[in-house]
This record gives sequence, C-alpha cells and structure tokens, in this order.
Amino acid sequence: MDRTPADRPDHPQAAERFNEEQATYTVRGEGAPDLEKGVAAIREVLKTLPRRPGVYRMQDARGDVLYVGKARALRNRVTNYTQVAKLPKRLQRMVAQTRSMTIVTTRTEAEALLLEAQLIKRFRPPYNVLLRDDKSFPFILLREDHAFPRIQKHRGARRIKGQYYGPFASAGSVTRTLNALQKLFLLRSCSDSFFENRSRPCLLYQIKRCSAPCVGRIGAEEYDELVDDAKAFLAGKSTGVQARLSKSMAEAAERQDYELAAVYRDRLRALTYIQGSQTVHAEGLGDADVFALACKAGTVSIQAFFIRGGQNWGHRAFFPAHVNDVPEAEVLSSFLVQFYEDMPPPRRILVDRELADRALLEEALCERSGHKVGIEVPQRGSRRKLMDQAKRNAEEALDRRLAETTTQGKILRELADTFELADVPKRIEVYDNSHIMGTNATGAMVVAGPEGFRKSSYRKFNIKRPETQPGDDFAMMREVLQRRFGRLEKEDPDRQSGEWPDLVLIDGGKGQLSAVCEVMEDMGVHDVPVVGVAKGPHHGREGREVFHMPGGREITLPPNSALLFYLQRLRDEAHRFAIGTHRAKRAKSLTTSTLDEVPGIGPTRKRALLMHFGTARAVKGAALDDLEKAPGISRATARQVYDYFHPGA
Repeated sequence: MDRTPADRPDHPQAAERFNEEQATYTVRGEGAPDLEKGVAAIREVLKTLPRRPGVYRMQDARGDVLYVGKARALRNRVTNYTQVAKLPKRLQRMVAQTRSMTIVTTRTEAEALLLEAQLIKRFRPPYNVLLRDDKSFPFILLREDHAFPRIQKHRGARRIKGQYYGPFASAGSVTRTLNALQKLFLLRSCSDSFFENRSRPCLLYQIKRCSAPCVGRIGAEEYDELVDDAKAFLAGKSTGVQARLSKSMAEAAERQDYELAAVYRDRLRALTYIQGSQTVHAEGLGDADVFALACKAGTVSIQAFFIRGGQNWGHRAFFPAHVNDVPEAEVLSSFLVQFYEDMPPPRRILVDRELADRALLEEALCERSGHKVGIEVPQRGSRRKLMDQAKRNAEEALDRRLAETTTQGKILRELADTFELADVPKRIEVYDNSHIMGTNATGAMVVAGPEGFRKSSYRKFNIKRPETQPGDDFAMMREVLQRRFGRLEKEDPDRQSGEWPDLVLIDGGKGQLSAVCEVMEDMGVHDVPVVGVAKGPHHGREGREVFHMPGGREITLPPNSALLFYLQRLRDEAHRFAIGTHRAKRAKSLTTSTLDEVPGIGPTRKRALLMHFGTARAVKGAALDDLEKAPGISRATARQVYDYFHPGA
C-alpha cells in the first residue's frame, strides 16, 4: 500500500493515467444491429487482445456504451461473447447491438475492478447492474482548523481538516444526532466569521446547546475536554462519557449546586436519547456495514445498515437497476463495488451470502482505502441476528416498492388515457417559475417517472435574456422551454438518450400553455404532449384544478381521484423546487455588492472596507486619501479600488 494517490484507480487522474500509460484498442463496425455483425466486431478486437487484466467497453453503432466489464485475462473473457449459444438472452441482445469495443489494460484485476466501477458510474450502461441512488451521504464533521473546534453536518469531498464520522443514512438522521450532540457536548456550530464577531452569547447558549467559547464563557482547556468527550462518544466509547456525566451530576448535587446538576442531567438525557435511537443491536461490532438482498418479481432490494463505533447510524434500502437475469450474488458484488466507489469502506463488511469474487473485492477495497477490509457472512450469534434483521428490512422494503409500483403503474395508465398519450409516460417534466416583482427570476424543471421523482435530473434556469421583461410569466416560460428543447435538439436529435419527455406539465393556465405551444411550434417539436395545470374558479382550493389541453379543451378530475392527487404532487414538487431555487438566488444577491467585482478585493479586504465605510456605496464615493486610511488597505489597493470606480480620474 505504498502507492501515491494518483496511482490508485479510484483517483480522478486514474482514467487519464490508464489511457496515457497503457494500451487502448478500438475497432469500429457499421450496419444494422444484428448478432452476426456484433460477433464479427468482437472477433476483430480479439486479434490484438492481450491476456492481461483490464476493462472492456462494448459500444453500439453510435458509440454509446452498452456494457462495461473487467477481466483477469481480457482475451479469455471477451472470447466468451463470441460463443453466443452459451450466452443468456440478455447478453445475446447486447452482442447483437455491439459495433465496437474499447479496451483498457491494468496491472492487476483489483485495479480493473475499481476502474470498472468508475466507468459504470460515468457511462451508466444499460446492460450493467446500476446503483440508482448515487447521492452523497451526510457525515458529521468535527473541524480541527480552529482553536475551538466546530461540529457540523458535511456532504461531499472530505478536504477540510478534521474528524469525519459517518456515513449517516439520511440528512434527517444526521440532523437529529447533531442536535443531540450539541445538547450533550455543547460544542459550537457557528461559522468562524460569526464566532469572531460576537460580543455576547447567541441563542444557542441560552437554550444550552453551546458553551459560548466565542465570548469566553468557557476556557480552551475545558472546551478541549468537551471535544475529547465528543470524539470518545462518536468512536463508540459512550460508557465512559456517561459515567463522567453521572459523577459530575452527583458532585454538583452534593454541593447543592442544583442549577449545574440540572445541566448535567439534561446532557445525560441527550446521551440516553442517542443511545435509545440505536434500534439495531450492534454492540461490540465496531465499524461495519451490513448488506442483505431480497429479490421478487424481477426487482431487487438491498438493505444497508451503517454501524460506527458499535452504534447504528441509520439504514437505507437501495433498488439497483438492470438486474433481470443477473444472478443475485453478482448483483450484490456489482452493488458493493459501485457503492464504495465514493464511500470510504469500513474494516468489516457483512453480507448475507457468499460472493464468488469476495477475495478480489477485499483486495480492491483494501487498495482503495489503505487499510484491511474483510467481507464476512455471519453464521451465528449476534451478528447473525443483525443480518436476519437486515434481511427482514430488505424484504419489507421490496414489498412496499412492489406495491407502490403496482399503484403507480395504474395511475400512469390512467394518465395516458386521460391525456390521450400514445403510451404510458416514462419521463414527465414539470415546469414552474418563481420571482418577486420580476427580481431574481428563476425557472425550474422537475422530472418524474414510473419509479418516482428523478432528483438527479432536476434543472434550474436563471432568467437572463434581455428581451424577457421582469415579471412577464409568459416570456419567462418561453425562455425556459426554448433553452431546454434547444439543448435537446442539439445534443440528442435522434432521441436515443431517454432525455426527451413523454409529457410536459406547465404550472399555469391558457396563457402559459399558449406560450409553450408557440415555442414548441417554432422549434419544430410537434410530438411532445403539453398540459397546463391551473387552479380552478375557486382559486387556491385543492381538487378544483383545471387541466388545459392544446386546442382549448379543458379537463377536470373528481376531487377524490388518485390521478388528481398524483398530478397535484407533481405540480407541488415543481413549485417547491422553483421557490427554493429563487430563495437561494435572492439570499446570494443580498450578500453580494459592487465590491465583489473589483479585481484583487477578496473577502478580507471587502470586510475591512465595509467595516470602515459602512456601505459599498460609501466606498464607491470615497476619496483616494480616505481609502488609504482604511485599516488593512494598502496604498496600492486603495488606488486599485479608486481607479475601478473612477476610470476617468
């Protein structure tokens, strides 16, 4: 494990390094997709294929990736695809579409496994098992870049100096735990700038969620003790923390300092809350992830428990895509390598079945994380009980999913009949706008399908064309749709990517619908159905929505209709997303000023100028001599600011 980070296949430079240092072979064919041409294209690749570890990509006539696979010996593995009689129907269809292959060799099979996961995530091939939910997991971060460490929720890359604890299954679980930790350890959660500018304690101190180190209500040594207790607790050593709190409470009560004793009592209650929320018994397990798989009716559910320091930090169900005709153990193996592509693996992973490539998975995860990783199948004792619980959760989640899918299927069929669609829609796009008196105008698009909302496909649009008048909702909708479908026409004119909608819903009435239809007509898009969703005559009353169709036809649905409830959910989700986008833009605009545009003026100098002059307008009107007197502003910087605002001086 003495490689540099860039040598690891999971590093962002890895794919580039593989292409530069190792051989890449590409052979292209032409013609309609049929089995003979697919086999011919694969045999052409075999002529120059080495017996080395690596990754292969199968591509169709357009160059789109159909499948990504890895092999210990590339030549032996790819040869199997030419023996079509032995292949399952799923792989025969894949071979029939194959017109080219791209081969990347690696040093080891473990490197090939990691690169395979990286490429699957990038290309999302239709014949690979796919982890659908690829959103990052939240962590608790105890920062160590300040004399008084800060505790906070964290997502994304772990670049900030500090201790990371997680993953947590959801934002809700990490928020609840974080609130309890603040009550328990009284660590600050404010930003450094807020901390530095306090003259008296904030509300968190008053409600006993912070020890107010910003104004000296606690010394550095005492605060460090709280930090050490927090680290011990998050590492699973809650017994010692509980004993110290109980002792301190008893001593305070004995001194008749009942107010302090009550503080310790409240902290003990917070500790009890956290311990009580650990519904999964994982004592003595340390750091581990638990995975159990359930399969029914061609759908797979994988339940994950996250155990850290012997504490349950939540669980989540995953539903991998493209699992038909794929053995269950292979589905679980593919899921694991994709799951840990962005997630640091713990030292122990528990699974509910034997995996054929377990040793390879262990080697790859060990290489990626830099520490030993073991994959185990519990057979008895408390770990077996934990696995049985995960198995039950997987089965229950799968039953709920199938029930929801059945209901969703009926609703979508009714939707297709009501709006006279050619088929059940696989992609529904809903559009809405948000602004206040024309300012900070934004458009929003949400996407839904048979599986529910596709949040990774949501898009926001900043209204920025000069010809779009502030507050003109019709013009705003025209701009949003022109940009959306203009990009679709440019990037996917043949409509092969699945990004084209089967139905467009507009939050609005006849006017918005007319504007959208005009855009579609101008762009030559005639086959995408558009429906306007407007409130009825009793404005604001649920159940009275009117659905406007092109041509002037109007449709209303019974107030207790399941389809009406579904359409309301779509409209409300678009409204929520549009308002959230608008608020974020408005909040950002409130914190910006003309000083942000001055070259060489960063946050520190901007703060110094504002603290000295009060407003950006005062800075703009200040004389050069006055600018030079501002604390922290050099003569050269003052000249730079003055010249920016007075170019003719």
